[in-house]
Amino acid sequence: MKITILETSDMHGFVLPTNFTERNMNLPFSMAKARSKMDERTLLAQSKGNIILKIENGDLLQGSALAYYLAKKSKSGVHDLVEVTNASGYQVGLLGNHEFNYGLNYLQSYVDQAAYPILAANVLNASGSPAFGPEYKIIETQGIKIAIIGFLTQYIPHWEQPATIKNLTFQSVVTTAKKILPQLHELADVVVVAYHGGFERDLNTGEPTEALTGENEGYQLLKECGHWIDAFVTGHQHREIAQHVLGVPVVQPGYRGAFVGEIELELDEDKKVIHSTAQIHETGAMEPSKEVVSIISDISKETEDWLDTPMGQVSGEMQIKNPMLARVSEHPYIEFINKVQMEASGAKISGTALFNNEARGFGQVITMRSILTNYIYPNTLAVLRLTGADLKAALERTAEHLERDEQGDIIFSPRFVTPKPEYYNYDMYEGIDYTIDLTQPIGHRIVALTFEGYTITAQEQLDVVVNQYRAVGGGNYDMFDASKIVKEITVDMTELIAEYLKKHPVIEATVNHNFKIIH
Repeated sequence: MKITILETSDMHGFVLPTNFTERNMNLPFSMAKARSKMDERTLLAQSKGNIILKIENGDLLQGSALAYYLAKKSKSGVHDLVEVTNASGYQVGLLGNHEFNYGLNYLQSYVDQAAYPILAANVLNASGSPAFGPEYKIIETQGIKIAIIGFLTQYIPHWEQPATIKNLTFQSVVTTAKKILPQLHELADVVVVAYHGGFERDLNTGEPTEALTGENEGYQLLKECGHWIDAFVTGHQHREIAQHVLGVPVVQPGYRGAFVGEIELELDEDKKVIHSTAQIHETGAMEPSKEVVSIISDISKETEDWLDTPMGQVSGEMQIKNPMLARVSEHPYIEFINKVQMEASGAKISGTALFNNEARGFGQVITMRSILTNYIYPNTLAVLRLTGADLKAALERTAEHLERDEQGDIIFSPRFVTPKPEYYNYDMYEGIDYTIDLTQPIGHRIVALTFEGYTITAQEQLDVVVNQYRAVGGGNYDMFDASKIVKEITVDMTELIAEYLKKHPVIEATVNHNFKIIH
């Protein structure tokens, strides 16, 4: 007897093969293409008589312009997106960290409409029970009992506003697993662990690959609980993984539906796993599922029309042609975002990031499309009251993301590109003047730091506006935390940008080159 497990993860609302930078795209990803690949793999598995499990592993509700439109503008809300997943035959789903971005009511609407249980065994409500559904699901078929348990990264409180997750407790995955897996191992013949989280250590050597904050606990989970686990499907890091780790088959299928993960388990007559394989399948060459296209086509067209709404104009050049250059030499788009944050908050100092390498900046006409495809997160803002020492420490942290290559040129540090690109954690500031010297060791790279013409001292207090994710310490900015927040702007940045453009319908593409990098 064989079991085929198919997994999608981190699809981020990319239902059709587009990143929305223009109309009528056919990019090598999407939920529609992933569905076609799952259908293909399902038919193959059925032809061999295999038991088939399908798992949706979280981070479904946020990330694309369509996802934003559904959450913020559509009367039907999450319904169309859930219709797509309901039609795909998943037996279980998970929550991802980005499921919380549009608030608990929106998240709960997804949970209520899903035709499959949403598993989050380590997320507890005020009474200590799982907050969104059962801890696990046991499927009994062909005389085999298969248990699937779901976990979510415990790091949510470091990213979300406290009000969003009030009365929720996020436990360590390892701690929760040790309580439940022994029991599950007795109840079922096969135990599958689905985790919206990833790996904190090298999969082969066990050496740490990131700060051991608890955001990712996959390696520790397998090390301490692997003897109870027959298959492990993961996500969150957007990595492409298909291998055995500490003897357990593991998959992680990238993001946006670019891959489908597959684990096959072979059982003996005693219902014990005697062999397993792990693979991931590219979806780019697949035709989008006709059923998915049919479900989403009306709301997709509505979204595309809305995205083309003109919002403002640019005087000058604000397009991003080289993302790396935009990070090391101030770009008009980055200065613009900082200006929006400063006006919305009243703070004189602002920090922001260029979130990925797909951002194109603004053309002469700014549309909702260009706003949403550049500023891809539904961030709100917070003003932190920092000491000069805090601000310098934050700049030292951001400077860690850059280094020199063998030719002495500035590059984004490979340790922040692999295993997961972290471009969103490199901040650029406005309202201060600073110099980063990459010839100096990490922690000693800020060699000049002034505000309004004078050198900032360690003790003085300064108000700085950043997004909420950063304000609570997201990205390992330990010098920031919620206790230092003195003001919150609860309107998300997309709307703040739109409001700014109403007041300033023509914006000047300017840079004041307030930071420089020595290399």
